[in-house]
Amino acid sequence: MMRLLFQGVSGVADLSESPCSTSAGRDPEQPHSLELVARQDKSRAFAVTKAPKGPREDSPGWSAAEPWDGRRKNDPLPSGGGAKTNSVTHSSGRPCISVLPPRGRHCDRVEAPAFALPLTTDHCSIATLREADKLHEECGVVAIHNHPHAAHQAYLGLYALQHRGQESAGIATADGHHLANIKGMGLVSEIFTDDVLAKLPGRMAIGHTRYSTTGDSALLNAQPIRVESTKGLIAIAHNGNLVNLGNLREQLERDGAYFQTTSDSEIIVQLIAHSSAATLVDAIADSLSQVEGAFSIVMMTRDRIFAARDPRGFRPLSMGRMKGPDGHETIVFASESCAFDLLRAEFVRDVLPGELVMVSEDGVTSRQYAAGMPRSSCIFEHVYFARPDSRIFGRWVQESRDQMGRQLARESGVSADVVVPVPDSGVTAALGYAEEARIPFRLGLIRNHYVGRTFIEPEQRVRDFGVRLKLNPVHNLLAGRRVILIDDSIIRGTTSRKIVRMVRGAGATEVHLRISCPPTISPCFYGVDTPSKRDLIAANHSIEEIRSFIEADSLAYLSLEGLLKACDANQDNGFCVACYTGNYPTQWVDVEDILPATAAL
Repeated sequence: MMRLLFQGVSGVADLSESPCSTSAGRDPEQPHSLELVARQDKSRAFAVTKAPKGPREDSPGWSAAEPWDGRRKNDPLPSGGGAKTNSVTHSSGRPCISVLPPRGRHCDRVEAPAFALPLTTDHCSIATLREADKLHEECGVVAIHNHPHAAHQAYLGLYALQHRGQESAGIATADGHHLANIKGMGLVSEIFTDDVLAKLPGRMAIGHTRYSTTGDSALLNAQPIRVESTKGLIAIAHNGNLVNLGNLREQLERDGAYFQTTSDSEIIVQLIAHSSAATLVDAIADSLSQVEGAFSIVMMTRDRIFAARDPRGFRPLSMGRMKGPDGHETIVFASESCAFDLLRAEFVRDVLPGELVMVSEDGVTSRQYAAGMPRSSCIFEHVYFARPDSRIFGRWVQESRDQMGRQLARESGVSADVVVPVPDSGVTAALGYAEEARIPFRLGLIRNHYVGRTFIEPEQRVRDFGVRLKLNPVHNLLAGRRVILIDDSIIRGTTSRKIVRMVRGAGATEVHLRISCPPTISPCFYGVDTPSKRDLIAANHSIEEIRSFIEADSLAYLSLEGLLKACDANQDNGFCVACYTGNYPTQWVDVEDILPATAAL
């Protein structure tokens, strides 16, 4: 089995309706096409083989000099239906498989030659792909209905949501007749120049900025995903993670579904395409009721926008409105309300858990496709992910983090001279702590804002180096002082140890670390970037052992009760705290079940 990762294939793609658009209900025996969406730079494409389970006495450990191709001795190279494959040698000298478009099929305006795919393993990277046992984080979605410059508005919305993912981004637009889609690897501002946005006409748009959850960190799985189905052309952008995708995908493939990507987001579209419901709205409602897990989605057809949240409300999604330049009312959806501020839109309300909202030329309509499930909103949105100027799950993030700091000071106060935040996500909690403890607040660590957030970068090797790139101590504020460091979480502990060493190296006489959430002891299956349990330091060590590892003079976490109190949790505003307790709100799913799905060549 093999899955393909198209990482910045050199070329240009126009994904307006072309012969390579694939029907969700097509005959699986038909040869498939490859949709290439590319950045305008020179880079390489890779194929990754999933290493077989069990002992591999004949398989050397991976090294840059001698990559293992995932086969046991004397195993044949993978082959089979779909695109034509040839065994060739890449210019790097590594064994690889070349992939050629099937005969008789083509994609309009795809300027890319046949390409060779070097073989690596799941546990290596695009020169060290990423840790194979990691789950991956958050995404941001936005939707615009009835605006003459919908693509530009989607661009601004994604720009405000860039903190939710920096691997890829995409925008799809519709003008009532056609649907265009452009996506690429990188930051929103790098992909969508004025010239690119000019190729996205229409008064409707959806957009997505991504860090991979299920599926690979690759251009192939960048969103929005567009599928031609029996219900028409549909584009979808999804934030979250489905936990029953294995069974659903197998069932859909038996029914003749052909998957264009390895992302779980496409499963929702395939369910819509295969639904027996008579209308598209009924088909969407029927499909959403079959999936389990976390999802906030925006979808678009040629003339309508849809927005929905899962029945437990894991992920945020808000609705706003604004007046367009032509005087018409524009409806906006976004993962966080901070996007509305940049768009000058008015916050209307959150999309409710289990709610499906449809926006058309006739106005806004809503239906509850599922009800009665206890709310399980992700509390880590308030701890870390969301911007402090966003209103999430009915509460300002700034207020929650301030209360986390105050409660932390009440629970684990210590004598010190200054309170110093680990920027940026620790700043608000540190302000609350300092005010509650009546200890001076100082910005003793300065962040380089041109470096991405450590927690959602793909490689551990990059992550370690990023600490030194990102933070620099202010020596005159730290030297000779007892310092309380405030951070939002400890995942592996490696970053915290480097920061403690940095502060102590700047002359601090004592370093006390305070964490504004409980110890993270379990991985998340609902779209959060936490590694496997064996890599979570709090799952395997006591607080005293963690303190010793990070070399702090003292260490304390906010209690779970204190966190829930800070976030104003109640019967109507329940939170998922599985990462702190190991008690999951859905059926238990082994991590292997939600690793990237494979596609046979």
